[in-house]
Amino acid sequence: MRARSQRGKGRGLAAHLLALVTAVGLIVLSGPPAGSAEAASVCAGRPTRTIGFATGELRLYRTRQYACAVAVAKRQGAPRWMSVSVQPRGGRAAVDAGRFGRQAGPVTVHALNRCVRVSATIDGRSTTTGWILC
Repeated sequence: MRARSQRGKGRGLAAHLLALVTAVGLIVLSGPPAGSAEAASVCAGRPTRTIGFATGELRLYRTRQYACAVAVAKRQGAPRWMSVSVQPRGGRAAVDAGRFGRQAGPVTVHALNRCVRVSATIDGRSTTTGWILC
């Protein structure tokens, strides 16, 4: 009798451990909450530069092969004119322009071993870099 009761406790403990491991796994796989800063990043790669200007900021990201940029408005709200462009040296610029409420982009270009020039405009105010990320 005693051996059976010990086995029953072992099964109960195993079931609880399995439930706990499953719950932790689901939390880890679900990722960060929607309102977190990590969820706002839409470009692949590591953040390289953030250039602030009067009406927003230009965020640059870089992987080994690609450069990506996003123009983010300081104040979200009604759609207004925004644009962001990334041009690899010796290549054509990739542009995202239009009326957006929060951000323009992401714009990604292949930039393996190449410098890039990035510009952004929000509500008529703009910023432009020289050749960077060389």
